[in-house]
Amino acid sequence: MVRSPGRVNLIGDHTDYNDGFVLPMAIEQAVWIAAEPRTDKRLELESLLTKAEISADLDDLTKTATWADYVTGVASEFVSAGLPLSGWNGVVASDLPAGAGLSSSAALELASARVFAEMANVPWEPVSMAQLAQRAENTWVGANVGIMDQLISACGQADTALLIDCRSLDGSAVAVPPDVAVVVIDSGTRRGLVDSEYNERRSTCEEVARLGGVTALRDLDMDGLDSIRSELTELQFRRARHVINENAVTVKVAELLPAGDFDEVGRLMDESHASLRDDFEISTPAMDELVSRARSADGVHGARMTGGGFGGSAVALVDREAAERFAIEIPQVFRERTGNDAHGFVAKASAGTSARWQ
Repeated sequence: MVRSPGRVNLIGDHTDYNDGFVLPMAIEQAVWIAAEPRTDKRLELESLLTKAEISADLDDLTKTATWADYVTGVASEFVSAGLPLSGWNGVVASDLPAGAGLSSSAALELASARVFAEMANVPWEPVSMAQLAQRAENTWVGANVGIMDQLISACGQADTALLIDCRSLDGSAVAVPPDVAVVVIDSGTRRGLVDSEYNERRSTCEEVARLGGVTALRDLDMDGLDSIRSELTELQFRRARHVINENAVTVKVAELLPAGDFDEVGRLMDESHASLRDDFEISTPAMDELVSRARSADGVHGARMTGGGFGGSAVALVDREAAERFAIEIPQVFRERTGNDAHGFVAKASAGTSARWQ
């Protein structure tokens, strides 16, 4: 039995593929796979949720443009890395809503990687497996995602968020004080990273970094960006401005949150949403409405969209005593106003991908 958690990102979106900083936490909602070994090189996997099946020859893997690619892509990367593969039968279940910006795809990739590792007696190394899963999504699925989702799913820690340096891949524990809670609201709107403009955002950032003579936007500050502004389109400038400001804000929030400066953390979350909306342009009218509603509730310090964008979920920092009520009432109001099937929950920080035999 393998469990791999989803995640919520408190702040730091679209900074990971720019070698920057992110502040996610793994959550209790997860992907589970129950598996048993086979004597051949076949993979047989059924989803308990959709009844969809994967039936694949591990010696002759092919892309299908379905959810199967998140699993077979991991198998393909095992082969590319020179790791052994053994066949298995399995069933997969999840209470992570797909497309909600809570990293269900990375959770499935890491769960699959853990099963492949267990079946072939491959030592489990969380960071290297996160990198392998990221490559699977980049090369096999076709989404040019950064490392954050896979890394927090593999390396999450119970009861704490992690400030991750996406260049060194080092993570530092960031305590969420007991006076406040992290609340996730799934807006009920959906997006797909491959079909969205996610890949275009990344290529724009990489082009600005090239024009700035740096490896990644992590290496550019606002003075540096201003110095090359004449070489940039207005669009390029705004995209890069978001990343540079978001990097700085993420590091600051990691310092302020454990110190209990919740109002300032909330203000920075609000600024982050405005930047994602106006400079990076990955919010939606529905998400803006949800964030606005969340901010107006009692006990809320700040709220923002979270994840890749173009739909999905919002995250709010809420006084602990108001959190459960907030998680029920705000989605209800949003459903009534928009008709979207919104739901909320108080997030609890969870450990990363794990396995047990029984």
